[in-house]
Amino acid sequence: MGKLRNALKRVLKKEKRKTPAEIRRALYAALPHEDLDGTLITAFAYNIDNDGNPVNGAVIVSDKAVAVYADKAEIARYNISECEKYEYRALVGACEISVTDRDGEHIVCRGDNSKCELFAKNVRRLERLRETGCFSDDETLEVYRICPKCGRKLPKSMQTCMHCADKKSMLKRLLAIAKPFRWYILASALLFFISFAVQLAGPYVNKLLVDGYIDSADAKAQASAGGASSNIILRGFLLIILLMLGLRVASYVITSLRNLSVMQAGTGFIIELRRRVFEKIQELSVRAVSKRTSGELMRRVTGDSSQLENFIIGQLPNIIEQTVLLVSITVILIVYDPHLALLILIPMPVCLAGWRFLRRFFHRMYGKQWEAESRTGTVLYDIFSGIRVVKAYRTEKKEFERYDKAAYEEKQIAVKNETVFNLVDPMFGFIMNLGAMFLLYYTGTHILSGVMSLGDAAMLSSYVTLLYGHIGWVANLPRIITRAFTSMVKIFDVIDEKTDVADAAEAKEHTIRGDIDIEDLTFGYEEGTDVLKKVDLHIPAGKMVGIVGRSGAGKSTLINLIMRLYDPDGGRICIDGTDLKDISQNSLRSQIGAVLQETFLFKGTIYDNIAYALPGCSKEKVLSAAKAAGAHDFIIKLPDGYDTVIGENGHTLSGGERQRVSIARALLRDPRILILDEATASLDTETEKNIQDTLQKLIRDRTTIAIAHRLSTLRNADFLVVLDKGSVSEVGTHEELMRTKGIYYELVMAQRQMSSRSRK
Repeated sequence: MGKLRNALKRVLKKEKRKTPAEIRRALYAALPHEDLDGTLITAFAYNIDNDGNPVNGAVIVSDKAVAVYADKAEIARYNISECEKYEYRALVGACEISVTDRDGEHIVCRGDNSKCELFAKNVRRLERLRETGCFSDDETLEVYRICPKCGRKLPKSMQTCMHCADKKSMLKRLLAIAKPFRWYILASALLFFISFAVQLAGPYVNKLLVDGYIDSADAKAQASAGGASSNIILRGFLLIILLMLGLRVASYVITSLRNLSVMQAGTGFIIELRRRVFEKIQELSVRAVSKRTSGELMRRVTGDSSQLENFIIGQLPNIIEQTVLLVSITVILIVYDPHLALLILIPMPVCLAGWRFLRRFFHRMYGKQWEAESRTGTVLYDIFSGIRVVKAYRTEKKEFERYDKAAYEEKQIAVKNETVFNLVDPMFGFIMNLGAMFLLYYTGTHILSGVMSLGDAAMLSSYVTLLYGHIGWVANLPRIITRAFTSMVKIFDVIDEKTDVADAAEAKEHTIRGDIDIEDLTFGYEEGTDVLKKVDLHIPAGKMVGIVGRSGAGKSTLINLIMRLYDPDGGRICIDGTDLKDISQNSLRSQIGAVLQETFLFKGTIYDNIAYALPGCSKEKVLSAAKAAGAHDFIIKLPDGYDTVIGENGHTLSGGERQRVSIARALLRDPRILILDEATASLDTETEKNIQDTLQKLIRDRTTIAIAHRLSTLRNADFLVVLDKGSVSEVGTHEELMRTKGIYYELVMAQRQMSSRSRK
């Protein structure tokens, strides 16, 4: 066992820099088969012992036993044939796996939060091993979310590593998005070459002016002599001045035309990019979207796309322009005097090598700044979204402090980044200025010795000024590229994310009758924590079923799965005998009407909010739906009736009014399946009775699934389903369930007691 202990210790110490697959392979290699019962299946690490102390531990699974190692010794072994249940538990700042056998429950291992996903997935696989004898191992099992190439931890909201992303491929895809605007980009490029010629001509015209007129003894003599010669000299001088003016005017006009071309291309590009990002976000499931904050998603649609627009349309042409200009000026200097060119260009490789060396450092710097800016945006979004709650509880000062803290952290990171950059940048500027000192020495000595004219010196000085001016721009290029590439990776991280609730390849349009079958359904929002467990249920077409149970029993989760907002982890849901995954989501949801627990209305008119469910419908249908929902009477009393503009989330309406508008919106579709999740919770007793009477007419020949805490509202249901701890506990009519005196009976009696107390 000595070799085993040492090998395990070495493997586990290096765990943080390895991928999950590498860790498993290393653990396999570290374990002699004679030390295990049966055939080795898998192995995973844990880092906290049962007393909460750090430990280098490993759990080794074979087809016969689960063996637990801590540091240098095996501390426990459980025979799989004797195990009755494996369980995952999320603790405060930690998690654990337990096993129950004939001797009771035992803690197998514990770990910090980095082990949650690892533990949860393995518990599910151990349960399958216990039930079926098969262990579903795969390469997607993660110790924690890390990059498989470099081993760095990935941010919770990202699937792509910022350091290892294929940026060249992403850049090509961005250019493909910009392709429809290529004519504007080509026009900008053509104007660039014209502008380039104008810039190169400027120093040469300056040389002609200095050598031909300002520093020319012959020109000065002819001008002072007067007569025809004087007029010729003056006309030539004036032409040179006019030529310089013409170059300035041409440069201004070309720059203006280039800006117009860039603006046209940039506007189209950013709209297309934002459209693609927003379209992808719309395609993602609720689970995928909820992994990211609202502020982060808004930043990717707006801030990151603007950053890329500036880079692709503004900076990328500049990079090409500056590169051509630098090469051209370098060639001119080499042709003029290779020794001078060498002296001037010596600092350039030093600076470029330095920037390349610091590129990754700056990349990390601005990645942290991006995350800080996203956190600040998220805080702002939360405060503005919940402003009524903030006002109600007088927590303005607390929220100001929360925002101030986030803004301060962002400022600290930004100040640190800019401080570092502005300490490094002048150092490279100083190195580049050494070239200017070389030029001053070279031209000064050559002018004094009579080898070089003042015009040549002025021309060289102008070219070197252009060269160093553009090198100064190049010095800022790493920061520009880093910020742009950071935004690019984050945008494509969304665009490339695999849609976890996707239509099947041959998903069909299906006309729903409303027969629902739920078979062996299991689902959990988090790995290892099942909200629904092995649910079996049949809902006949045209029937009304009431779903009841204590809070957290899984009622809303069940209807979310029926609407296919999520896909089940196990089992399936069929409508009319067809698996939901084989029905297109558009076809499915267009035939479902839902009034959810959280009523949401958009900013706009009441009419638009009702018509939202069926774009392009007639006014008569909207009015009919409003009347059916009991909303018509209060709407026509408003100053502008159906054209009354309501605030964000309908905050200018009462809770009951919002709910009636929401019910009208659901009824407008004339859905084959109607889902009511606490649909009458915010209504007074009289209005609720009126709507219940209306609903009784509407639910005929329509499959209706209703959730209500006021159980009296479900008495007319064809049958009731009682959920308890994620499983179906009771099924029957109100009378049948009352006679059995189970969970439903207890809930009804508890509500009656509360009702009698409130009347007293």
